[in-house]
Amino acid sequence: MNIRIKLSLFALIILTIDLNVEAQNSPNIILIMADDLGYGDVGFNGNEIIKTPALDQMADQGLVFDRFYAAAPICSPTRGSCLTGRHPFRYGVLAAHTGGLRDGEITLAEVFKNQGYQTGFFGKWHLGWVKPDEQWDERGIYSPPRYHGFDHTFATKSAVPTWNPTITPEGWNAWGEKEGEPWKDGTAYVANGKVVTENLQGDDSRVIMDRAIPFIEKAANDDKPFFTCIWFHTPHEPVVAGPEYRAIYEEYSEEKQHYYGAITAMDKQIGRLRDKLQQLGIAENTILWFTSDNGPSGHMVKPGIASAGKYRGSKHTVYEGGLRMPTVLEWPGKVAPGRTSYMSGTIDFLPTLMALAKVEYELDDRPLDGINIEAAIYQNEKERPAPMAFGWMRLWADIKALAWTDNQYKLIVHELKDQVELFDLVQDPSESKNLAREMPELVNKMKESLNDWEKSCQLSRDGRDYRY
Repeated sequence: MNIRIKLSLFALIILTIDLNVEAQNSPNIILIMADDLGYGDVGFNGNEIIKTPALDQMADQGLVFDRFYAAAPICSPTRGSCLTGRHPFRYGVLAAHTGGLRDGEITLAEVFKNQGYQTGFFGKWHLGWVKPDEQWDERGIYSPPRYHGFDHTFATKSAVPTWNPTITPEGWNAWGEKEGEPWKDGTAYVANGKVVTENLQGDDSRVIMDRAIPFIEKAANDDKPFFTCIWFHTPHEPVVAGPEYRAIYEEYSEEKQHYYGAITAMDKQIGRLRDKLQQLGIAENTILWFTSDNGPSGHMVKPGIASAGKYRGSKHTVYEGGLRMPTVLEWPGKVAPGRTSYMSGTIDFLPTLMALAKVEYELDDRPLDGINIEAAIYQNEKERPAPMAFGWMRLWADIKALAWTDNQYKLIVHELKDQVELFDLVQDPSESKNLAREMPELVNKMKESLNDWEKSCQLSRDGRDYRY
């Protein structure tokens, strides 16, 4: 072997060592999302009935966000914002089952895959159809997570029962499903493009975690950093709890037993995940971020089953109860425990996680609605330097609701009903007093800013941000 070959091999060894060191120093990232979980449905936000010990411990050891917002008060639009850093009005998913995530959007999975991360998605996708034979469905498009940077996937198109997810539960007769018959023909879960039929009995949160943990174990054993989404169906309807979880709440009504029990079952799986990170020795190098996709369902709030805490409204409304999420970030040794009232939300995941992981990626100068909130995480920054927008649309149902919020005031515009509301969220977080008539100048100023933002979104939605 001549000296040049020896030197080349030496350089290759050094390069390999550098790559391994870089991989070991790159933080793992797990985004956990509940479905329709209210701000007040967890112990760390004051619920004294629903048992969420894992989340409560995570909150004790992590950073709790008291003012963390979903981009929209409904699932599909918010989910896309988590991955893109952009509001759904930019990428065209304006409500549930109204399209799919466009290929032109740049996602967190694509960003981290480009950096050598293993990427995985587990649970409820709801950003496009996931089964190849559903490509031409009338109300959506085929756009599974593996089209958007996820290497390994185990996903459903939309909701499934939270217990025995392939069987329509007792008493259920909505959405074209019939009690006792297979849910979605019994083929709701798809893994890497193939329908799954095994290990789908019992608690749905456990079914999801049974797929997520092996992915995490393999990445850890291979010394590879990973980015993964674990997006539960709980407690979205049909919300059903198994017997052992219902028994915890036997003194309550049957509806409450199912709702509370399903949340506790989900919490158990979050505890299982945190234990596994400890066992693998990677907890201190893993960013774990938990939130919900929107507020609790209105028909669960009215009878006092679900809770948005002290906040007005629920899912489908742009009041605080529909938008303000139970949220906690845990990164042992990196993020100090505490609570923050900094205004932030799902649109901030992409820029913030890129910054936390020290990752650079060319975003083609496309507009982001989210910002990097490291200052709030590390330096206890109090006020967001930019306003936030929220909204969703179903024009055929006469729904177009928008909200524009700075650190103090919140403007709500029900455009199709010609209604405007203004609230002081500092003095009146429960939105009980409409100040619109008292402060017309502020209303007009905020409406102007909101209109400018919406025009920008329309340009994005019409294709300005994509290359052809």
